[in-house]
Amino acid sequence: MTDSEYQFATRAIRAGQDFDPTTGSVVPPVYMTSTFVQDGIGGFRGGYEYARGGNPTRDSLQELLASLEGGAKAFSFASGLAAEDTLLRAILKPGDHIVMGNDVYGGTHRLVSRVLVPWGVSISTVEMSDLDAVRHAIRPDATKIIWVETPSNPLMKITDIAALAELGHEFGATVVVDNTFASPYLQRPLELGADVVVHSTTKYLGGHSDVLGGAVVLNDAELIEKVGFLQFGVGAVSGPMDAWLTVRGIKTLAVRMDRHSSNAAAIAERLVGHPKLETVYYPGLPSHPGHELAARQMKSFGGMISVGVAGGPASAKTFAESTTLFQLAESLGGVESLIGYPSEMTHASVKGTALEVPENIVRLSVGIEDADDLIDDVLGALDRL
Repeated sequence: MTDSEYQFATRAIRAGQDFDPTTGSVVPPVYMTSTFVQDGIGGFRGGYEYARGGNPTRDSLQELLASLEGGAKAFSFASGLAAEDTLLRAILKPGDHIVMGNDVYGGTHRLVSRVLVPWGVSISTVEMSDLDAVRHAIRPDATKIIWVETPSNPLMKITDIAALAELGHEFGATVVVDNTFASPYLQRPLELGADVVVHSTTKYLGGHSDVLGGAVVLNDAELIEKVGFLQFGVGAVSGPMDAWLTVRGIKTLAVRMDRHSSNAAAIAERLVGHPKLETVYYPGLPSHPGHELAARQMKSFGGMISVGVAGGPASAKTFAESTTLFQLAESLGGVESLIGYPSEMTHASVKGTALEVPENIVRLSVGIEDADDLIDDVLGALDRL
């Protein structure tokens, strides 16, 4: 059987991970090298010349990522923002326009508004769940990218990927889905019609809070050539140890995501109706406005929860600083549970914009610890407010 014929959990362990033919090592080696000996000038062994242009460890990760997302090609980068920047450079030129969701990672919006806008790109932010609003925001002569997160960060909004892709393609736009929150185990946007998937592999793919990385996965041959050139020409590539750590994390992605999802569902259900909370944002709850759509386009609902704390920002900050198992830290998607205050942490850069996060929002990245312990931790912190 070929890799594509295996189920997801099998591919997560096997795709791009052939044993070492020299020693028989089950785990492929880490190629910690900057350059490769040539068999005469231009005689590259396996096509390898210099580590910026290619490295076997990075190639194994890229093959794995492409397999899991169902793409023709994947590219691995030093960070999620490096991946996004390279993709944006490959598509855009001064005068072009981006339509972006009004609830996305603050760093993504900052990249466009602080780096690309001064270069001559323009951006409109819109409620992506409202297709009429998206259509109204598109400029037929200028919109080159429609960029969406689903579930979104941090308000857990759900967008119909298939419908958005159809709308974007009507105007010739490239539809990009940041699939970081869901991971390819829970959602595969390319199969739903999206053109490109981006990831912060730092999060669920790496899964252990010990590696930084990003990825772009896509199908279009022309865009593959452009992204590949920029990966080489600009050089924000993942190093071999980072690539190896990401591969190691991905091998347990399926079992981890099942546990993240079940833990988050248990916590969200316990938090509904809590007197210290105004809102619980989790797409697995039937009360969530995107619940039915998420159930159709996702395998499960993921490990991220946000809550609106009653009592305003002071209470929200106190809650975020009062948990024990949930550690106060940036990032998400690791095996350990984290808690954050987006307004002053992950989304501080979007204050004063349409993406500004309400000051009573606290975000939970639910880990894979025992669910009862996590529930006790959250309820105990709320009781102390």
